[in-house]
Amino acid sequence: MQKPSEQGQQDQAWYARDAAEVADLLATDGGSGLTAGEAARRLEDHGPNELDSGGGPNPLKIFLRQFANILVIVLMIAAVVSFVIGERIDAIVIMAIVIINAILGFVQEYRAEQAVEALQRMASPTATVLRDGKQVEVESREVVPGDILVLETGDKIAADGRVSESFNLEADEALLTGESVPVSKHVDPNAPETDLADRSAEVFMGTHVTYGRGRAIVTETGMQTQMGRIAQQVRSSDATHTSLEQKLERLATWLLIVVIGLCAIVFLIGWLVRDREPLGLFMAVVSLAVAAIPEGLPAVVTLSLAISVRNMAQRNAIVKRLSAAEALGSTTVICSDKTGTMTANEMAVVRIRTGDGTFEVEVDGYAPTGQVLLDDRPAGEQPSLRELARVAVLCNDSSLHEDGDWTISGDPTEGALLPLARKIGTNEQELRARYPRVQEVSFDSTRKRMSTIHRSNVAYFVATKGAAESVLPQCTRVLRGGQVVEMDDETRSRILEAVSDMAADALRVLALARREMDELCDPCNAETVERDLTFVGIVGMIDPPRPEVAESIRRCREAGIDVKMVTGDHKDTAAAIARDIGLLNGDRVVDGRELDTISDEELTDAIDEIAVFARMAPDHKVRILEALKARGEIVGMTGDGINDAPAIKRSDIGVGMARKGTDVTREVSDIVLADDNFASIVAAVEEGRVVYDNIRKFTRFLLSANFGELLIISIAVLAGWPLPLLPLQILWVNLVTDGLPALALGMTPSEPDIMRRPPRDPKENMLADMIPYLAVVATLCTVGALGGFVWEMHAHGFDYAGMVALADYGHGQMMPPEGQQALRMAHPVVLTQIVLFELFVV
Repeated sequence: MQKPSEQGQQDQAWYARDAAEVADLLATDGGSGLTAGEAARRLEDHGPNELDSGGGPNPLKIFLRQFANILVIVLMIAAVVSFVIGERIDAIVIMAIVIINAILGFVQEYRAEQAVEALQRMASPTATVLRDGKQVEVESREVVPGDILVLETGDKIAADGRVSESFNLEADEALLTGESVPVSKHVDPNAPETDLADRSAEVFMGTHVTYGRGRAIVTETGMQTQMGRIAQQVRSSDATHTSLEQKLERLATWLLIVVIGLCAIVFLIGWLVRDREPLGLFMAVVSLAVAAIPEGLPAVVTLSLAISVRNMAQRNAIVKRLSAAEALGSTTVICSDKTGTMTANEMAVVRIRTGDGTFEVEVDGYAPTGQVLLDDRPAGEQPSLRELARVAVLCNDSSLHEDGDWTISGDPTEGALLPLARKIGTNEQELRARYPRVQEVSFDSTRKRMSTIHRSNVAYFVATKGAAESVLPQCTRVLRGGQVVEMDDETRSRILEAVSDMAADALRVLALARREMDELCDPCNAETVERDLTFVGIVGMIDPPRPEVAESIRRCREAGIDVKMVTGDHKDTAAAIARDIGLLNGDRVVDGRELDTISDEELTDAIDEIAVFARMAPDHKVRILEALKARGEIVGMTGDGINDAPAIKRSDIGVGMARKGTDVTREVSDIVLADDNFASIVAAVEEGRVVYDNIRKFTRFLLSANFGELLIISIAVLAGWPLPLLPLQILWVNLVTDGLPALALGMTPSEPDIMRRPPRDPKENMLADMIPYLAVVATLCTVGALGGFVWEMHAHGFDYAGMVALADYGHGQMMPPEGQQALRMAHPVVLTQIVLFELFVV
């Protein structure tokens, strides 16, 4: 045998090669596997079979991130300057505010990171492989290329591999491909151009076996697997800044320019024109800088976002990054995964056809609640339904459990039959005890059906289920009105028509039939068991939409938010669900192959007309995201599978899933939905809009106060007067008398029409609409405060010239007692007037 390549096998189309050829290329034996020594050597060569972790939440990194803000940097510079010139109390107060703000942000974000880290459950801890001809259980990290994986129902697949044996092997690949139903796996090779979701000859790391058993030759491990490649793609891309972060950075930059420019102008005029003493003038300029900077803004923003984060958590949205709480409010497009987000990711029977008519089934996931309806009324006792439930339960290897939520063990398609049986009034445990299984004819992909044989009181009962086109030809009779009658051509034609109708609605169709035998067959095989069957009925099943999704989409449209479905599932299935939830109204449905024929420019032009993207690969999702961004959209991207992770990382706001999401997807998300529900995204959008409204309110309030103080200090310095306010008093106003009302504004409840407004313009300048308001409020505040200052100074015998003379004494070191007394009385007057005016403005 040849030696395996040492350069990694990611460029090999293993699925297109014969299994024996793959075994030869990887220097392994399909019957006995690798030797222990060879496995150890390959482990050393290829490294452990695990994904590179992000290292988990780094407390130091999260804490330092709180200082990566221009406004915070300006405050730290102001603190340093204050300390250098001797204003140590001012410096201590400013730094205390900066540190408190950092601690608030750190605590919130670190808690969220820990909450997400606690959700990590993806890894398969062990795997069964062949070593030295024996089946042994090893840690998944020790699996190497060339190992033979032994796969059984319920196993988590430890690595990518080429299927070498398959006995009805099926795997759930929803988290990798978005496929909503298990995929049958076969030994036969696929064509080289086969899409990932259609590769029946390959199994993938992180997926799990839902039915059957088999073996696979490990071809890729660790970061070379499909999951590893996506993880690498995610970690190599840059995260985006939220619109709030960008707006606050622009605000801080603007303030910095204003502060530096105004301070320079005031200093130069005071020094060159007014002939003021430089040190005293510099102290005045420091006061001017302190007045211009809203020291309380970072803390109030952080607290307001933290409150919003708490509210979102109560509505099942865990916010990992504080600024992401606001970002959702500016979203103009939500690209949502289908499976598990818009749907429950739980197969359910929604329609039944028997000899007595067509029935609709109410669905609530796997919960056995709801009714079976005939002509929109409860069906009541129906012999045909009872018999259908008996066949569905007996020809079934799955089980139904209640552990807080209703769940199933086994194949999802089989599992969907058990809640149906309960709704009809059949308890599967009691029925299985009454009809013990004695033989079975297993499912295979050629026959596309399976049968089980059960002992009854007087005879043997055969239960058969499978594809309608496979089961129906074996039926010679049909159950109708509680009686068994001969199957005629007209009846057969009506059944086939019902099958076509269900398929047209993207339902997965199963036919059920039964037979009674006086004696147990010998041998029991397809030829002796599956003949002369009595047709009982067909069931149509689908992963149904969550009941609240249609209303959530309606609310999104009312709020001016476009919703697009981006899924790895089949085109017909995606379109059926989209129509059901009101998403598809004459819009286009595009699949991955069609998308490959469209250029980026054509996609950007046409993307408004496309509501559903089906059969999408990870790179397709990134293209969709980039096309939307090219049109100036703010995009929220949701998903649970690892195939969603690259697009989630590059979106403006990434939304992952807590219950069924993958580690990598949760790691790169800004927000994680605790209930995996699309409706929770809409609730989070509402909270995001509320917090942005409140940030605008308190930012306008804080800046109006700062503009007033800025004018007061500037006019006083340019007029040659003593400072009307000391730096410490300005800090008191900015932090206490402004901070608390601003925090109250940050807790303002939602406006009634908040979800009926269009999304705000992402390029909106937060200050643009505020300028007239700020100018009026600052002018009124300045007139009142300086008027009070001049009045009080005049009351103590200081006219204009006297006030100028006092300023020449510098910072009060050698000022005459009467001047010091006058300023001691004038400063509280100015402070009180500013505080009262700002409370009035609130």
